[in-house]
Amino acid sequence: MGRERRGKLVSYCPDIKVVDCTLRDGGLVNNFAFTDEFVKDLYLANIKAGVDYMEFGYKASKEIFNPDNFGKWKFCNEKDIRAIVGDNKTDMKISVMADVGRTDFKKDILNKKDSVIDLVRVATYINTIPAAIEMLEDAKKKGYETTVNIMAVSKVNDDDLDGGLELLGQSSVDVIYLVDSFGAFYPEQIERLCDKYLNIAAKYNKKIGIHAHNNQQLAFANTIEALSIGASYLDATVSGMGRGAGNCYMELLLSFLRNPRYNKVAIMNFVEKHMLKLKEEGAVWGYDIPYLLTGTLNSHPSSAIQFIKENRTDYAMFYQELIDNTL
Repeated sequence: MGRERRGKLVSYCPDIKVVDCTLRDGGLVNNFAFTDEFVKDLYLANIKAGVDYMEFGYKASKEIFNPDNFGKWKFCNEKDIRAIVGDNKTDMKISVMADVGRTDFKKDILNKKDSVIDLVRVATYINTIPAAIEMLEDAKKKGYETTVNIMAVSKVNDDDLDGGLELLGQSSVDVIYLVDSFGAFYPEQIERLCDKYLNIAAKYNKKIGIHAHNNQQLAFANTIEALSIGASYLDATVSGMGRGAGNCYMELLLSFLRNPRYNKVAIMNFVEKHMLKLKEEGAVWGYDIPYLLTGTLNSHPSSAIQFIKENRTDYAMFYQELIDNTL
């Protein structure tokens, strides 16, 4: 028997936090080349929609990544965020993500009193959790809320995952995220993993989040499955914009949640003004057969992204290539 669900899928859950990741995960589609108008309008749309957190992008190291090759939201300088939000005198909180080994966090993440950012999200692989904890403790001491995303969990064995979750449980992190990086999981697997994460959450007084990818068109299904089991922080992007197959659609999630503070109309207006144009201009993301294949084989989507860039349509040959590479 699995964990008792906290209600039917249509139940009202007051502890839910919706996190908009459009700029951060969507930035992986277009190298973060969003116009200021796009970012400002998204900020205003999220406020009207009742979104709880808006992730502006990465705190990436300028020693590792050349700023000439990326838009400003790869780096999320304080002045750039403030140019959009001012002092952010709203109910919506501002977040950024920092990857282990790819950020100068001690220098680039300011003390909270000097920043409009509220939440620092740390992304890590299972083998770099000790380094992630160092970053989390630094952010917590500076005054931030914190979350941690353990990436590529579909490749991690149970013993390693149990050990990693125990270490994170003992840390000061507020929220531990279940991340389906390759879009490989089915809802029943999400249920089993959520149960594992929630056991740690209960032991150490943490919250759990879900970040899903749409390789098998299951990002929304997996998100609401995690919600029904007990996840509180729900990641989504407008029009599902994100690396490869993209993420859970914000429009779907807000339509589903039974909470009067969420309003999907503001998001639909934003889609009409900006997202259709973005696709017309050549930005490519969303479900496609190559992403389905990498998802079902639990593989990184980079080969599928390259397949689509090359305008290939020999899907059966690509499938065979993927199988050969796993042998």
